[in-house]
Amino acid sequence: MKLHNPFRTALVATLGVGLGILLIGSVQTLSTVLLYLGTALFISLGLDPLISWLERRKLPRWLAVLVTIVAVLGVFAGIVLIVLPIIISQVTQLVEQITALVQSSNDIWADLRTWLGDLFPALDIDRVLTEAQNWLLANVGSITGGVINASLAVVNGLFGAFIVLILTIYLTASTPSLKRAVYQLVPASKRPRFIDLADQITDSVGYYVMGQVSLGVINGVLSAIYLTIIDAPFPAVLAVVAFFFSLIPLVGTLTGSTIIVLTCLIPGLGSPATALAAGIYYLIYMQIEAYVISPRIMSRAVSVPGAVVVVAALAGGSLLGLLGALIAIPVAASILIIYRQVVIPRMNER
Repeated sequence: MKLHNPFRTALVATLGVGLGILLIGSVQTLSTVLLYLGTALFISLGLDPLISWLERRKLPRWLAVLVTIVAVLGVFAGIVLIVLPIIISQVTQLVEQITALVQSSNDIWADLRTWLGDLFPALDIDRVLTEAQNWLLANVGSITGGVINASLAVVNGLFGAFIVLILTIYLTASTPSLKRAVYQLVPASKRPRFIDLADQITDSVGYYVMGQVSLGVINGVLSAIYLTIIDAPFPAVLAVVAFFFSLIPLVGTLTGSTIIVLTCLIPGLGSPATALAAGIYYLIYMQIEAYVISPRIMSRAVSVPGAVVVVAALAGGSLLGLLGALIAIPVAASILIIYRQVVIPRMNER
């Protein structure tokens, strides 16, 4: 191919590369905002089936949205009111124990030397304490920076949760108008087919979210009842743990159950017998959930083969962490809908 104007070709190529770099940099800069938007959109699609159900009960759209948002906020406020007093109580007890320890001793280092000497007779205690002091002095800046970064991460998390809440309310209230605006971008001849596919995809996402929340509610309620019966420590808090971890596909219930069983082993709070009873219960529950509860609930939400579920969850978790694992299965269901209803019919026509 003959180039009539090499300078113009090089300029266009350079501008194209620069534009690509600019777009990639913009996406990286806006990654947090896009993550907030994606999370809010995912939650709003999950709330849409409940809003539609209220609309079928003759409620206007704005009232159905208001009732749904208030109900969701009420549930989370209740969870916070359950967990927060117990956390405050435990922190208060810890502070009281530390204060009593400090007040009961005039020389903490002397008591520490005595305790280490009794526990490790052959240990050079002075050298160990000197090295520990030197390490603390050398890394005080890093430790302080880590504490500051952790505090900033908590503040950013709360700010992000507030932004997601505002976006969720806005997207939930304006879902019909947003859909209509997107539909207008499609040619009129293909618009009915596009609307049908889009409704199927959004419905699959919404039903999946509602199904996963239903699994979490079942696990949380049953956990609260059983943990109260076996006198486990903080049954309400552990039930909340069971609920939130059940929202994570594949490994959520197993992870939450492991945390609960280990909590029952903490000295002074639980006992081996309590942990054993909790472990047996969760082993039985996980089998019932996997083979009875989950198929009945999720079969009405999304129809995705088991192997695709595993691969999608792993890929989503690797790309976007917890949010990716949550949205991977409905995204896989959406791709399967397009594959079955668009790609295969076109291939059969050729």
